[in-house]
Amino acid sequence: MSEENNQEEYEEITSEEVDRVVASLEALIESTDSENIRSYLEEAMNEIYYLVYEEGEEEWDSEVEACGEDDEDLSEAA
Repeated sequence: MSEENNQEEYEEITSEEVDRVVASLEALIESTDSENIRSYLEEAMNEIYYLVYEEGEEEWDSEVEACGEDDEDLSEAA
């Protein structure tokens, strides 16, 4: 029975699905006026992205951090 529980808990998430969801969230973020909602969406986008990609991927980090932010220093940090 413990083997069945392990199989039920594991879910394979593809990079294609993550890319599609992240792109959808980016479009939603761009169309959102509320800074509070935008912040939650950006956090969700980051969490979803890191399901399949490592945190050390600097190119993505600079795009995500710069998305919806007015601070230009964030894109230069990467």
